[in-house]
Amino acid sequence: MSRTLTAPRTLPGVWLPRLAWGALAYNVLVILWGAVVRLTGAGAGCGDHWPLCNGVVVPQSPTLHTVIEFSHRLTSGASGLLALALVGLAFMVTRPGHPARLGALLSLGLIMLEGLVGGVQVLLGLTAQSTDPARGLVQGIHLANTFLLLGALLLTALWASGRPALRLRGQGLAGLWSLTGLGLILVLGMAGAVTALGDLLFLPADGSPLNTVRSDFSATAGLIENLRVVHPMLAVLTAAFLVWLGLFLRRERPSPEVNRWSAYLWGVLGLQLVAGFATVALKAPAWMQLTHLLLACALWLAAVMLGYCAMTALRTARPAPVGVAA
Repeated sequence: MSRTLTAPRTLPGVWLPRLAWGALAYNVLVILWGAVVRLTGAGAGCGDHWPLCNGVVVPQSPTLHTVIEFSHRLTSGASGLLALALVGLAFMVTRPGHPARLGALLSLGLIMLEGLVGGVQVLLGLTAQSTDPARGLVQGIHLANTFLLLGALLLTALWASGRPALRLRGQGLAGLWSLTGLGLILVLGMAGAVTALGDLLFLPADGSPLNTVRSDFSATAGLIENLRVVHPMLAVLTAAFLVWLGLFLRRERPSPEVNRWSAYLWGVLGLQLVAGFATVALKAPAWMQLTHLLLACALWLAAVMLGYCAMTALRTARPAPVGVAA
């Protein structure tokens, strides 16, 4: 069993894990607010201008949609500032080679990519009521990058808190199947983003699930509608794999942390399946889609934690301790 590092004692060192955990929580809120932008159709609130809003830095006499979209840009910009602060603090209080530096840099890069993907969406007009098939592709990429960002922030917070570094070599089947599980959740999330977009654009108020499936494959249906059925099919496959993965890792890498996080993963997975069925039954109301997205973030983070604990369960090597750099 690998041991954790001693917590940093210098004042800047104490703030590094706090900032990392805070950035993780804050970005989950930013993600949910981004979903509000989509659900309210406010994605075109700043027109086709980016990074400006309607051609100006601060919109004058804004509409409600402009306020929603502009506030999302402000909160996203603040997440970039948090990432910059995280990088600066990590390099200030850790020694060269410490994994927290890598995690902070990776988080900053993914936040920058997140902003670029959002900018492409706006500049190409893939917002509001656009039914362009390219919107589904960009939406899926956006979701995948979002999950990778949350994973990077989580690892940064763990490493800043003194947890051991992660090495992928020599992990055997435990590493392979853990990464496979994460890959399945990523693909499932991308498909879910397309399904959520389809529900927003095409789900009739009086449509039953059966009628929705029929309309998705009618002669007039578009690509976004055709792909909507992929998400529930992937959900069943992924759920079965994650249940098996938890059992496999408990056997191959037994530890209290693996047992605990596999149980958390199964619990969130059960809630997510219930939320998915409820979303379909209730015809995808906004509050249910937000709940579904929040649980998706929780499922992804639980899977990252399980994989991390499994791949460090047999480690004895530790990274350089956190402390003020010489």
